[in-house]
Amino acid sequence: MSGPTIYDVAREAGVATSTVSRALSNPHRVNARTRERVLTVAAELGYRPNPHARALLSGRHHTVAMVVSDITNPHYFELIRGAEQRAKASEYTLVLVNVEESPRIEWDQVQRLVPAVDGFVLAASRLPDENLHQIAVQRPVVLISRELPGLASVVLDHVEGCRRIVEHLASLGHRDLVYLAGPRNSWMAATRWSALQAATEEHGLTARRIGPFTPKVAQGPAAADGALNADATAVVAHNDLLAIGVLQRLAQRGVRVPEDLSVVGFDNIFAADLCTPGLTTLGGVHSDVGRAAVELLLDATAPTHRREDRPQVVLPTELVLRGSTGPRRP
Repeated sequence: MSGPTIYDVAREAGVATSTVSRALSNPHRVNARTRERVLTVAAELGYRPNPHARALLSGRHHTVAMVVSDITNPHYFELIRGAEQRAKASEYTLVLVNVEESPRIEWDQVQRLVPAVDGFVLAASRLPDENLHQIAVQRPVVLISRELPGLASVVLDHVEGCRRIVEHLASLGHRDLVYLAGPRNSWMAATRWSALQAATEEHGLTARRIGPFTPKVAQGPAAADGALNADATAVVAHNDLLAIGVLQRLAQRGVRVPEDLSVVGFDNIFAADLCTPGLTTLGGVHSDVGRAAVELLLDATAPTHRREDRPQVVLPTELVLRGSTGPRRP
């Protein structure tokens, strides 16, 4: 036997079904006396809201999707944890989507989810700008590790962070560096390269770029060989996974780190402190990034949200010094 429905509650309370829906999902839109009557009748009847029916009536699913480019990258662990905690605090469900560094998979998965979620957090999206704007017309969107005019975003301050990397290497006597670039369609890869170029020019160093490379350990050998062929004294890898692969290849080739070559990464994943030597890397509080992104998304789904509100949040970075950087070789 099925339980009481929203129609039963509406009939007993003497109100419309839409009023019952608002009383249960958007109580601020119903006067206090009506809301109290609806809640009392619902309790007496033992009514339990059906989430799918509630979504149809209210247009709200209380579900948000977080899309990540590669779930095997430990960089995303803290991002996901912060996002999930913030969603849970507002009684929202966070759906996680892995798109395997593929713009095609990302677009297809997002389009499938549009009818079922209230909005999207897109982490390191590989989609073209026009696709992101198309999605934003369908559902609220917040970007992580990417900025785009007209869309809300949360990023770590890699411009200042790259300046700190260059200052650190300059203080060790390095006069040039090689950037082992990330994916060609990565906004963050382009941003880091631009920031490194500006910082090296400011401090009288030179910078060269090799790549692009897929940001995985397996790409480290090719990246390391390229850096050695360039006769670099310092390399900055697109992320820690690539940097760890570089360290492994350098050890195989008998290249001493940091005596012969200094290595720097990005993200400060947990493995950066476990490799040999420990990896100097630019990090930040990634859980705060995930938390802030969901906060912006929930604000964007609120009835009082103004569509012109598209904040771009920039959070601080921290350069963590370990054993992989040292004085320039004579």
